Amino acid sequence: MPLMVIGYLSGTWLGALTVCRLAGVGDPRLAGSCNPGFSNVLRLHGYRLALATLAVDAVKGMPVLWLAMWLGLPPWAQGMVGLSVLLGHAYPAWHRFRGGKAVASAFGVMLVLTPWVALCCAAFWTLLAWRMRTAAIASLASAAMAPLASLWLAPNFVGVVIVFTLLVLARHVFNIQRLGRGDEPGL
Repeated sequence: MPLMVIGYLSGTWLGALTVCRLAGVGDPRLAGSCNPGFSNVLRLHGYRLALATLAVDAVKGMPVLWLAMWLGLPPWAQGMVGLSVLLGHAYPAWHRFRGGKAVASAFGVMLVLTPWVALCCAAFWTLLAWRMRTAAIASLASAAMAPLASLWLAPNFVGVVIVFTLLVLARHVFNIQRLGRGDEPGL
């Protein structure tokens, strides 16, 4: 499906790299957790650059998703386009398949496909990150909550949201191990 290719390609645009280059600061893949995402940019360069990274990663897949919706694709097909965006972010071909955790990209995809689920998960993430001071805990808990919220708020997308959740959880394997050892970096 051509839209999945476009989705993957849009997903490969890593917001952290663009934002950090434009700001004239170092590549976030070379410091901190070495992850090109919101949390690492926050720890390395502060809220301003982290929020810009979040914005880029959240909106990059929206045009192709709007096109999928405009074409009247069924929910599962829209979900496959969204998944291709997440796979592009997590495994970008031009960066040796070493990308981010896909949390911000999943938020952006769900904001288009299941806006109320996305907003509930974002509120939950924000509350947990503020309370626990650990992005990984907030991300894992929000991802786990997403299918439950989808059951209630967007039942046509439950299967899609489960797949998104599984990808985000898989991308956090090392974070889970660090949490178990007690050496996961905080915010």
